[in-house]
Amino acid sequence: MTYIDYLFVFGLFGIFAAANYLQNKAMYNSQKDADLADLRKQKDELEVNLHRDDKKYITPIRLQAYERAVLFLERISPQSMIFRIQMPGMNVLNLQTAMLQNIRDEFEHNLAQQLYISSESWSMVKTAKEEIVKMVNTAASKVNSEQAANELSKEIFALMMGKEKLITERAINVLKKDIQTLF
Repeated sequence: MTYIDYLFVFGLFGIFAAANYLQNKAMYNSQKDADLADLRKQKDELEVNLHRDDKKYITPIRLQAYERAVLFLERISPQSMIFRIQMPGMNVLNLQTAMLQNIRDEFEHNLAQQLYISSESWSMVKTAKEEIVKMVNTAASKVNSEQAANELSKEIFALMMGKEKLITERAINVLKKDIQTLF
């Protein structure tokens, strides 16, 4: 065998080795792509299962949070508080203090609901609370604090009559619209 024959054999050997290397690399990449596709499929299936479980477990909790937010708004509506809180013998200052304390207590009791309802709805709930506090304080500033609590009640009802729709009603409507998006 001559030098050229050796070069030819080594050349062929090199070509076969390169071809074998490229074929193995292509098979490796093909297997890698198949494995990646399998992983993506598993991930998609997991996400579908998580979403289904989310609806199964979280949706009832979210609905309960919306219910509690509506209940909070109903309980802090001025007419509800007046009939629930006002007692014979109370003066304006006593009723004002009791109403403000009731609003604070109800709000603190329902603070955790913000985790489960939309930011827009929670913002509306807070705005309603602040507007009711403002209404109670405005009405109280228009009457003598030593007068009978009925005077504060009358003033609050007068302020309510001047409004087209009470803020608590508007907030409840926002909550209702938000609930509809859950289904």
